[in-house]
Amino acid sequence: MSGVHASPQRGSSVEFAQHRAYSPGDELRKIDWKVFARSERLVVKEYVEETNLSLNILVDASESMAFKSLNWSKFDYARWCAAALAHLVLTKRDTVGLVLFDSEMRVKVPPANGTPQEIAILTALEQAEPTGPTAVGSVLQALAPRLRRRGITAIFSDFFDDIDSIMEGVKLLLHGGHEPILVQVVDPLEKSFDLDQLVKLQGLENAGDLKIDPKAIREAYLEEMTEHRQQLAARMRALSLDFVEVTTGDPLDAVLSAYLARRLARARGSGSRVS
Repeated sequence: MSGVHASPQRGSSVEFAQHRAYSPGDELRKIDWKVFARSERLVVKEYVEETNLSLNILVDASESMAFKSLNWSKFDYARWCAAALAHLVLTKRDTVGLVLFDSEMRVKVPPANGTPQEIAILTALEQAEPTGPTAVGSVLQALAPRLRRRGITAIFSDFFDDIDSIMEGVKLLLHGGHEPILVQVVDPLEKSFDLDQLVKLQGLENAGDLKIDPKAIREAYLEEMTEHRQQLAARMRALSLDFVEVTTGDPLDAVLSAYLARRLARARGSGSRVS
């Protein structure tokens, strides 16, 4: 089925996009001779090609995503985001695929469109439970050559993994013609570390238990968390890719609509078209 949005690619559809200067090697049939008759300038016609958007959604289902200080976990929030995006894209008659992973790919719903695809994605998200260790980077590196159809790849995770490994996976996706978007999902307590009394921390990924005085380590913890997040964001910016931080206490509709509005405004500001 044909998508109902405009592709950033230039094609030969009936909708005119723009003129550009003629370059040696361009097909003569694409020259706008009417412009040449008026101005003696050689320009070539470009048209907008309508196409399907292909979205791959990757959701981290490792055990660290089970953490929660609210009534829902990071994994719950991530799968709600994934479900909402899948619904939006499928409503436009485009294609969506889903991968759930921890240290390896656990569940895959191949890209497709239509109501049966939405049911398959929602069912997979509903049935999943966060278990196993995290290995975001190695999973991205393994998946990159297996995602055949080029498109947007949205990854939902806390990204508590080695940054170099994560970015290696991101670069492989980028080189394969995909647009990776990293959406970091964090719990409010992970950001504030607002604990006053002695606590016992339970490692969710077989890291053991540890009794700590929060006041003694709060400054070092917050510094480490901030540094990790800033480095990841900076390295994504260097590749002109999006890094989005969301907190599980934020309203889901506000988070998604704000990001999509910024993305659209940025595309319009640059004069390009956006999927």
